[in-house]
Amino acid sequence: MTLAPEDTLEPALTLLRGRPLVVLTGAGLSTDSGIPDYRGPGTPRRQPMTYQQFVSGPEARQRYWARVHTGFGRFSEAAPNPGHRALATLDPELLITQNVDGLHEAAGSRHLVALHGRLSDVVCLDCRRTSARTGLERRLADLNPGWAEAHADLALRPDGDVDLVDWSSFRVAGCEACGGVLKPDVVFFGENVPADRVARCYDAVDRLVAHDGVLLVAGSSLAVMSGLRFVKRAAKAGTPVVIVNRGTTRGDEHATYRVDAGCSEFLTALAA
Repeated sequence: MTLAPEDTLEPALTLLRGRPLVVLTGAGLSTDSGIPDYRGPGTPRRQPMTYQQFVSGPEARQRYWARVHTGFGRFSEAAPNPGHRALATLDPELLITQNVDGLHEAAGSRHLVALHGRLSDVVCLDCRRTSARTGLERRLADLNPGWAEAHADLALRPDGDVDLVDWSSFRVAGCEACGGVLKPDVVFFGENVPADRVARCYDAVDRLVAHDGVLLVAGSSLAVMSGLRFVKRAAKAGTPVVIVNRGTTRGDEHATYRVDAGCSEFLTALAA
């Protein structure tokens, strides 16, 4: 049920306290760390690069890496906020995050599935070797001296990139092992979430039924099926669902309570 915030806050907290939890988080949880979200109130509409675009040719990858290299320094400086720390304290049965910023890990969360991967890693599409993003960023900085500094005034976007007008002079680095194409080790639009991650999440959601647990969604509009499917699964099984988000979500019809509130404030109250 979606009621006024003052009517849902305490009932939602009462429902959640002392019960096993599976928590699904989205971009709205990281806004208090200075990382913009995708679909929050007042957020401009944007279309991230798809996997099909990324693999379409060198120009698309030049555009992508020029944008993310420009924003990487500021993105990587983001620190966990009170919401991340509260979830680490709550230590749910499983924390499922759609975020790729690594802030849950930095806050100390233990039982975690990074559904869409992490921007801190890169993978070669040719030899499948994975490596740390920091090493690639040093190489990009050497190939493009002063690039990030020259565009430091551009606003950071949710994927850690910026909106560039001209990237034609940017030089892209290849895989150090084979010279192949490097891609962040994250799930782009147009890619599927690895089946083993989905299976682990479904298993945790299914176990809530037997243990009188609750599925808590924090900071996700549930606009994509990668997260919405877990809400639908829980609701179908009769598991209570609490959604905390600024603005409506695609999962509202399945929610026992939908709280229009900030994630940090709500999670801090729950952890207390």
